[in-house]
Amino acid sequence: CFRLLCSLLIPALFLSGILCVCLVVLLWGTRLCILQRKKQLNATGKDGKQPLLVAFFHPYCNAGGGGERVLWCAIRTLQKKYRNITCVVYTGDRDATGEEIVEGAFRRFNIKLTHPVKFVFLEKRYLVEASLYPHFTLLGQSLGSVFLGWEALLKCVPDIYIDSMGYAFTLPLFKYLGGCRVGCYVHYPTISTDMLSVVRNQDTRFNNAAFITNNSLLSKFKLVYYYFFAFMYGLVGSCSDVIMVNSSWTLNHILSLWRAGACTSVVYPPCDVQTFLDIPLEKEYSTTQYSIVSVSQFRPEKDHPLQIRAFAKLLKEKSLEQKTSLKLILIGGCRNQQDEERVNNLKWLCEELGVSNNVTFRINIPFEELKRHLAEATIGLHTMWNEHFGIGVVECMAAGTVILAHNSGGPKLDIVVPYEGHITGFLAENEDSYAEMMAYILSLSPEKRLEIRENARRSVYRFSDQHFEETFQLSVEPLFK
Repeated sequence: CFRLLCSLLIPALFLSGILCVCLVVLLWGTRLCILQRKKQLNATGKDGKQPLLVAFFHPYCNAGGGGERVLWCAIRTLQKKYRNITCVVYTGDRDATGEEIVEGAFRRFNIKLTHPVKFVFLEKRYLVEASLYPHFTLLGQSLGSVFLGWEALLKCVPDIYIDSMGYAFTLPLFKYLGGCRVGCYVHYPTISTDMLSVVRNQDTRFNNAAFITNNSLLSKFKLVYYYFFAFMYGLVGSCSDVIMVNSSWTLNHILSLWRAGACTSVVYPPCDVQTFLDIPLEKEYSTTQYSIVSVSQFRPEKDHPLQIRAFAKLLKEKSLEQKTSLKLILIGGCRNQQDEERVNNLKWLCEELGVSNNVTFRINIPFEELKRHLAEATIGLHTMWNEHFGIGVVECMAAGTVILAHNSGGPKLDIVVPYEGHITGFLAENEDSYAEMMAYILSLSPEKRLEIRENARRSVYRFSDQHFEETFQLSVEPLFK
C-alpha cells in the first residue's frame, strides 16, 4: 500500500512542479511582452520626455453617483499637481463620447478639468454586471473584472494604475503583469465582516435571500464561500502600493481583511459643500408645504422601499390637510436597465401603499435642479444600512436640510456626529423609527430646526473639495516617486 502511494505521489508532485514552472514562465513571458509593447507605443515624444500615464479603472464613469465625483475630483487634483502626466480612464460607457462624458461631469458635479483626458473604451463591461451572475455574484463579478482588466491592460499599459471603483482583483494583474505602481480608492469593501455576520446569523437581507436563511445547510455553505472569498479578497488587496478608504467604517474592514495598515489612509470623498453652502439659510416662514428629499442612486442597497414605507406610515398619522402638504422626492441616478426596473417597482409600491400623489421621482437630473430641491427641502432622508460614507448625507446637511440617516456605517461614525457638542442631525434604523423621527423633526419649531441646520453646516467643511485635494495628494505621493 505504501509503495502504491509513493508510486502515485511522486509522479503527481513532479507533474505539479512542472506545471508550476510552466505557469511562472508563461506569466513572466506575458509580462515581458506587455512591457515591450508599452515601449513600442511610447517610443516617440516631441521633447524627448514621455508623459506619465496615470490610469483610473472606472467602468461606469458616466454614472452620476458619489464614486464618479471622487473620480473626477481625483483627476482634477492630479492635473493641478503634476504637469507631465496624462490621465486615462478605462470605461465601458461606449454609448457616449469622451467629450460627452467630460461635459456630463461638469453638468452633474460642477467639476471642470484643466486638461484633456484619454478614454479607453472597454467592450466587455457586461462581465462585471451583477445580472450575469444570479448565484455566486461576488465571485462572478470579481473574476469578470479580471477579464475586463485584461482587456484594459492590452489596450493601454499605464505607469500608475488606480482602481477607483472597487475592483480589487485587477490590482495584481496591473502590478505583476503590467509592471505598474498600483493604488486604489475603496468606497465599499466587496465583502465585509458585517456580511459574514449576516450569513452566520441567517438574517434575510438584499444580498442574503430568504431561501438561504431558511436552510441551515445552504447558510453554512454560503458562509464557507464567503470566508474563502474574504481570504482571496484580502490577498489581492494587500498587493496595492497605496490604499485610500473613504470612511472610518471602511477603514476598519479593510484593515481587518487586507492587513496593510502601513499604506492605508482615510481620504474623505469630496463633497461640493461650498456650492450647497451658497444656498441662503433662512428661518422657515411657510408651514404650508414640507418636502422630504432623498439623494442616492437607485441601487438595492440604498433601500428606497424603506423610505416609501416609512413615509406611508408617517402619512397615516396625519390629517387630510397635513397629508397634502407633505411630499417625498426621490432623486437619483439610473445606471442601467436593472436600475430603471427598480424605479418602476418603487412606483408600484407607492401605488400599493396609496402614496403616489405624495411621491415624486427625479432621475439623472442636472446639478442646478438638485440644488433647488435641496434648498426647498425640510428633511434629507437616507436609509442605506452600513453606508460606506454617504456623500448625499453631507450634501443634504450642507444645503440646510435636517438630515435623517441610517444609524450605521459612515453616517453614524463620521458624518451625523455632534459638532462642538451640538446636534447635527438624526439617525434611525427601521420603518417605525424613521416614521417617528420624521414626525418629530416636523414637530420642531422653525427656530430649533434652524439651529440644527446651522450646526450641520458648520460641521461639513472637513468634507470639502479642498480637504479632499490635500489628503488625496498626500496619499498618492508614493506612486509618483
